[in-house]
Amino acid sequence: MTADELREARAALAATVQRFARTEIASHVTAWDAAGEFPRALYRRAADLGLLGLGYPEEYGGTPATHALRLTLWVNLCRYGASGGVLASLLSHNIGLPPVLALGSEDVKREVIPPVLAGERIAALAITEPGGGSDVAALAARARRDGDDYVVDGEKIFITSGMRADWITVAVRTGDGKGAKDISLLLVPGDSQGLSRSRLDKMGWLCSDTAHLRFDGVRVPARYLLGEEGAGFKAIMGNFNGERFGIAAAALGFSMACYDEALAWAQQRKTFGSPLVDHQVVRHKLIDMQQRIRGTAAWLEQVAARADAGDTGADWVGEVCVLKNHATQTMQFCADAGVQILGGMGYMRGTVCERLYREVKVLTIGGGTEEIMKDLAARQWRLI
Repeated sequence: MTADELREARAALAATVQRFARTEIASHVTAWDAAGEFPRALYRRAADLGLLGLGYPEEYGGTPATHALRLTLWVNLCRYGASGGVLASLLSHNIGLPPVLALGSEDVKREVIPPVLAGERIAALAITEPGGGSDVAALAARARRDGDDYVVDGEKIFITSGMRADWITVAVRTGDGKGAKDISLLLVPGDSQGLSRSRLDKMGWLCSDTAHLRFDGVRVPARYLLGEEGAGFKAIMGNFNGERFGIAAAALGFSMACYDEALAWAQQRKTFGSPLVDHQVVRHKLIDMQQRIRGTAAWLEQVAARADAGDTGADWVGEVCVLKNHATQTMQFCADAGVQILGGMGYMRGTVCERLYREVKVLTIGGGTEEIMKDLAARQWRLI
């Protein structure tokens, strides 16, 4: 694809995504938050536009896409939809399906991937456990082989789409040892006997179901093992890179959403006889927001270009970690500044800045905390 063709493709995709976000998401978010869920039909509508299949092979119902195109999707969904809860659940397959695509048998891929990309089924990823968060190598959930099945026992927590998911990619320990070498990935059908789910209440993402999963002797056909036993840790680490890039892109979109609302308010709201934007202190706050937004956007474009050029080595991985921190800090600044500019209205439910002020913390934690990101980057860059 030439530079001109890529530019045209990104412009066309942006227009489609913006229209979808404005008409199908933005006007409903407050009601969905109050209800604690959004319609399952939204998956099908997103799939009909090809949004769920972006980045997946055509033979499974997807559309191959560069990192630059995926960046366009995430930023525009978040800028104009302005709901992390909707986007997290609507696109949870982007962390649940990649291990299936990379490691699953052909029969399993054809069984699982097409219905998810068509919006007919929902996929999720289950790694985090109540006894440990970012230390994946210490997970305790186990799967023992019993004839043609694996029997799974254990718990998972903070699982996005955990209540609705029809397919759950679960990290389990398949050996008797400790550490990373005995970790495997197992695809668990959502209707499996012995699987129970409980909904978690959160500070933000109110319309996104987040679950605590319990596996009590859940029998899973051995054909749903993804790759070989012990191959899970490496796949999980690779999967995190894509998730972190997506989080950074989403954070940029949300930062833009805060700026758009703050600017519109500052232009129409009058104090002491003049619009807010006429006051230097407010103008400077808006410029501070733009400074961070433009820097984050440029960095994201650079990282996407490196990936599309095939440069995804240790240095790129480290950069994605630090970029994720930078982008979420940009969002945190813009959400705070937006609430401050809106004043009392910024504290009211129904404004974009209020919602994103509550939601930003999960992005600084999800996919790896800021502290973990710094340490991973230090290791990738051989500082330690």
